[in-house]
Amino acid sequence: QVQLVESGGGLVQPGGSLRLSCAASGSILSINTMGWHRQAPGKERELVATITSGSITNYADSVKGRFTISRDNAKNTVYLQMNMLKPEDTAVYYCNVGATTTRAFGYRYLNVWGQGTLVTVSS
Repeated sequence: QVQLVESGGGLVQPGGSLRLSCAASGSILSINTMGWHRQAPGKERELVATITSGSITNYADSVKGRFTISRDNAKNTVYLQMNMLKPEDTAVYYCNVGATTTRAFGYRYLNVWGQGTLVTVSS
């Protein structure tokens, strides 16, 4: 009913930048909060950043001042601009979206996760 496609991960040197994208598609009536989480090897998944439908943003302390989350409502897409990357930012990054489906799918509220994209910060 709602699918997420992520892109933009890869290998980058410390101090470098990457931009992640996540596009939502399907039987979408509206999208509420969009966000990014990450999971490093051997660690639990953690929140990175979120952005509401009114563009209110929230960041983990570890990324404040370095990462910027934004969204394009016309494209149902959320972005994560990551600057000044550090080796400890290495993780699989997951997009997360709260979406309401169309009438045909019962106006259901779904919490949807992307498949994840790997970001590796290493020299």
